[in-house]
Amino acid sequence: MRFFHRVAFFWLLSAALSTAVFAQQAPSPADAPPAPLAAQKYLGNEACAKCRAEIYKSYSVTAMAQASGPAMQGLLTGDFVHAPSRVHYRVYTEDGKAWMSFDRPGDNQIQGNKELLYFIGTGHRGRTYLFSQDGFVFEAPINWYGQQRLWDMAPAYQKDPEIPMNLPAVSSCLACHTSNSQPSIPGTENRYEQPLFVHAGVTCERCHGGGAAHVESGGSIVNPAKLSPQRRDAICMGCHFEGRVAIQQPGRSLADFEAADKLSDFVHYFVLTGNTDDRIGALSQTEALSQSVCKQKSGDKMACISCHDPHFTPAKEQAAAYYRAKCLARHGEKFGAKHKSKEPDCRVCHMPASSTSDIAHTQATDHRILRKPQVAAPNAQAPTEQRLVLFPADSGEPNARDVGLAWESLAQQGVKIADAQADQWLHKAVLEEPNDADVLAALGYEEQKRGLSQQAREHYLRALEIDPLSNEAGLNLGVIEAQAGKADRAIKPWQGPFDRIPGRSGVGMNLALLYCSTGKMEKARTTIAQVLKFNPDLTSARNLQRQLNADPPTCGTR
Repeated sequence: MRFFHRVAFFWLLSAALSTAVFAQQAPSPADAPPAPLAAQKYLGNEACAKCRAEIYKSYSVTAMAQASGPAMQGLLTGDFVHAPSRVHYRVYTEDGKAWMSFDRPGDNQIQGNKELLYFIGTGHRGRTYLFSQDGFVFEAPINWYGQQRLWDMAPAYQKDPEIPMNLPAVSSCLACHTSNSQPSIPGTENRYEQPLFVHAGVTCERCHGGGAAHVESGGSIVNPAKLSPQRRDAICMGCHFEGRVAIQQPGRSLADFEAADKLSDFVHYFVLTGNTDDRIGALSQTEALSQSVCKQKSGDKMACISCHDPHFTPAKEQAAAYYRAKCLARHGEKFGAKHKSKEPDCRVCHMPASSTSDIAHTQATDHRILRKPQVAAPNAQAPTEQRLVLFPADSGEPNARDVGLAWESLAQQGVKIADAQADQWLHKAVLEEPNDADVLAALGYEEQKRGLSQQAREHYLRALEIDPLSNEAGLNLGVIEAQAGKADRAIKPWQGPFDRIPGRSGVGMNLALLYCSTGKMEKARTTIAQVLKFNPDLTSARNLQRQLNADPPTCGTR
């Protein structure tokens, strides 16, 4: 979130906000209206079953096919007490619906429940659930961690003392776990038309393209193996690679990507070289494979489908022999016979599972296929100069817009050299793309951090002229106006974004304080009530509500 944090007397909260929500009836998937006609291009797996019965049967039990669905179809019941927040969570069924309750007794009591509408994740590594609040879709604050077989808080909230229920379910997550998911409504992060997605899981059409024409008239269908290496690999990479930074291309989103498209037309990925963290990420398979000697020597001949059959997952007792055969198909039986190891499972020595760098309680297979995994991998060497590199290498040359936005994103992540790089590249980008609202807002933010308020203000105003729904430009412009003592001029650029992203509690807190400082007490009370509607476990919001409701009311403390 590009939101300037130093405000004269207004509160802004950290990115790790904590929330809770009380019970609210939301429409279940079964009650959702029929899919729009545009979705009829995609028919789902059942359309393939008539001619490909065996593949349909084997695919239906794979992780991809089971990656999402209605909550009741994938409900894992259970409960646990989260020690730092003292909250007791429970996942259960009642009246034919899935629910999550939360309860903390004592002086700081909070209690409620939410209907769970959908699940995301196979449950092998993990599973989370989604709920709706006023049409905004959020992830539940708790996850099922399948490898450890336990319930715990969502990643990054293990030690949070409050309940984080304002975790937006973003479209990029839905695009990889579901099929034909809805794009978020413009200007919002997580408000969607219903149904949220047309088909559960990852359907055949994710890799083979829309099937309607093929079924109706025998039209062609995409065969990934016959695509160019770039387009073939893009089908897997879109969901099995996150990179350090992903820059969405103007007017495009990952949800628009279809089989046989060029992924780089939709999103550009960057990796940051010079890191010393040797741990792998939960979604680093594509990058890790590119670092393997196997891939480097095989080139485009090697792809994910060299070892993985997307239609089939070998049984656990057959997996060692299955993947060993894949290795020997390349290295030869003679190599296998003379190999010193007595371990028949190649993966044990060369692709061990290790804890991931980004998700708790989770291990992932190391696709670097290291010859000697026990020896430090290349990333663990002495740190070198940090550079942003477009990935994969055949994505073309990055333009100033991509590089500038990528460095600006890294600046928000705390990378020390990123601010200077962002400022340099964004100035180049604004000359090349003077009507790009994202570039203008990012450059304004970099200027605002350096105290160049007038330049930043001009860039924010221009960004909002081009894109009135630019939340970051509006929020940061509001900060400039508030710091300059122009409270009335700060209200408008804050109110619009808060209406569109009510899960960002810091925005609502600032807005409530602004209304209070200008004597608009009823507006202040309404705004803080909206904050608490999405985030009722936020202590600072509770305190401000008490102060606003006091006689006489006060506007909080610094």
